[in-house]
Amino acid sequence: MFFSRPLSSVTLFICLVTFASGATLVPSEVEALKQIAKTLGKTNWNFSVDPCSGQSGWVRNGQVKGAENALSKSFRDAHSLSLSISSNSTSTATPLRFVSIFKRQRFIFFFHPSVNMFFSRPLSSVTLFICLVTFASGATLVPSEVEALKQIAKTLGKTNWNFSVDPCSGQSDWVRNGQVKGAENAVTCNCSFPNDTCHVTSIVLKSQNLPGTCPPELVKLQYLHEIDLTRNYLNGTIPPEWGSMKLVNISLLGNRLTGSIPKELGNISTLVNVTLEFNQLSGVIPPELGNLSRLEKLHLTSNNIFGELPGTLAKLTALKDFRIGQNHFTGKIPSFIENWTNLEKLVIQASGLDGPFPSSIALLTKMTDMRISDLSGTESSFPPVRNMRGLKTLILRSCNIVGQLPPYLGNLTNLKVLDLSFNKLSGQIPNDFEGLLNTQYLYLTGNLLSGPVPDWMVKGGKYYDLSFNQFTDRNTALSCQRGSVNLYGNSPSLNATGTVSCLGSSKCPRNLSYLLRINCGGRAVPDGRNTYQDDTNLGGPSFLYQGSNWGFSSTGHFLDDDRTGDPYISRNISSLSANTSELYMDARLSPLSLTYYAFCLLNGNYSVDLHFAEIVFTDDRTYSSLGRRIFDIYIQVLVSHFMGKVINGKNFKRKDNAIHINSKYKENQMG
Repeated sequence: MFFSRPLSSVTLFICLVTFASGATLVPSEVEALKQIAKTLGKTNWNFSVDPCSGQSGWVRNGQVKGAENALSKSFRDAHSLSLSISSNSTSTATPLRFVSIFKRQRFIFFFHPSVNMFFSRPLSSVTLFICLVTFASGATLVPSEVEALKQIAKTLGKTNWNFSVDPCSGQSDWVRNGQVKGAENAVTCNCSFPNDTCHVTSIVLKSQNLPGTCPPELVKLQYLHEIDLTRNYLNGTIPPEWGSMKLVNISLLGNRLTGSIPKELGNISTLVNVTLEFNQLSGVIPPELGNLSRLEKLHLTSNNIFGELPGTLAKLTALKDFRIGQNHFTGKIPSFIENWTNLEKLVIQASGLDGPFPSSIALLTKMTDMRISDLSGTESSFPPVRNMRGLKTLILRSCNIVGQLPPYLGNLTNLKVLDLSFNKLSGQIPNDFEGLLNTQYLYLTGNLLSGPVPDWMVKGGKYYDLSFNQFTDRNTALSCQRGSVNLYGNSPSLNATGTVSCLGSSKCPRNLSYLLRINCGGRAVPDGRNTYQDDTNLGGPSFLYQGSNWGFSSTGHFLDDDRTGDPYISRNISSLSANTSELYMDARLSPLSLTYYAFCLLNGNYSVDLHFAEIVFTDDRTYSSLGRRIFDIYIQVLVSHFMGKVINGKNFKRKDNAIHINSKYKENQMG
């Protein structure tokens, strides 16, 4: 089950600990080896010398690859730890006694005496794999670090560490059994130090809702290389004291941390990963971070950091993953990114930076994931990404890109997601795009693209969103949805009725109304004499729903959320006290763009009422309450032959968790 073809030889591998001179094998294991030799048919082990001496047949001199004969050992406790016998013509059964040698020790290992369970047919020489993880017998954490952990627990608000057992024992919540990804809870130690002592090397406490602050007391753990406090409820600042440590990994993602990034972090020459995403950090990026020559990951997404990117960051030549989206940076995307030739992922979404793209971006040929959006500034031509052959995700959304689609994009055959929405791209879709066979999601929404829709897009079965462009159909009236291709809002010019042309000649019912109520994402809900209409269609990444006199267009999918499917409707997980709480049990989600439209309404004066409630972020003292939501509302009214009057939402009122927006528009003709 582990190998693609039969094997002719097998070896037993076991992890070794440390060595010390003068030790001999314990008598019980000498006896065990005698039994093993008998079971194996191994006749040339010389028990007149110590098996751990390395003499007289216990380790063959001039080992030949494929004919190894060796007993390895750890002199820490003088136990045999590795037995390797290849091409020795031993043909008897696997020695069960071998397992019992290790059962009596403090080892955790995986072993099965029936070797044939791993292979499809018998082998002439067998390899057994045994993985041992051991705390040296009797080794304990040094008292000073136990005291440090007590202080750290108090600072973090960690109340369930049990100090009646040794923190390095792996017992009693020091290491949680059955670790769930994203909720790891572990204190890890290295117990290979002299005198049976252990030192803490890693603290990982994810999704614990810890209510305290970041502990300066970490400096008392001189061997600590990892601190991961992802998704808690920590407040306060990042301790500058950490700058004196030898940390490799710092992760504080998803807390309430404020203040600036300490410049002292630039002193930690060992740092490889700094993850500070989704906090409330402010200030500028310290120039001292440019001293981190080993840094591979710098994640600062979703904070309140401002200023320009310091030029010292040009020295981060080991950088592989750089994310600064959702901040308040100023200036342009710096040209010094050309130095980051090892970069694989770049995320600059809604960062505050301006365009255009620097030409030096072409040198980042190892890129697999590039996401840039919401660039202000002047118009820009398409960035030079021709040589980024490994790209799997390319998002260049709302970047003021003008001109035509580069045909060479069709040669980037590893692309799975291509999002070029809300730019000013024009012309036709190049024929070369038919080469994007692996592209599951293509979003060209909100551009100026024209011409016929290629047949291969309609027949391909992938998710292509071409809404809000100027496409036409060769022979027939353009349909708003063709397979999984969304073409809503495509109209070279507004037709005489002021409707979107792809909707065709939908006939309005005789009994027109001034009223339209929709329970977005939820089932029908009565409200006095009227009813909020059902809106439970699941939608999709390039999807158009059309009802009798209203519909919606949905664009986009959710990236990086580790869910098997994209939920386009969210269920309430918070508590609501609004009188009309039944309306807020469900909501439609918008990954990229969501447009509701209505038609067949009577002419007259109208009020547009939008009701919102927070049903995902909780109102408590947990990390689930820490999300931020920004409403971006655009109301467009088609009146007779006129299109494009925009109404800004006014009169925002918050009551409980609900927001109510009221906008009024009066016009003699409403169509």
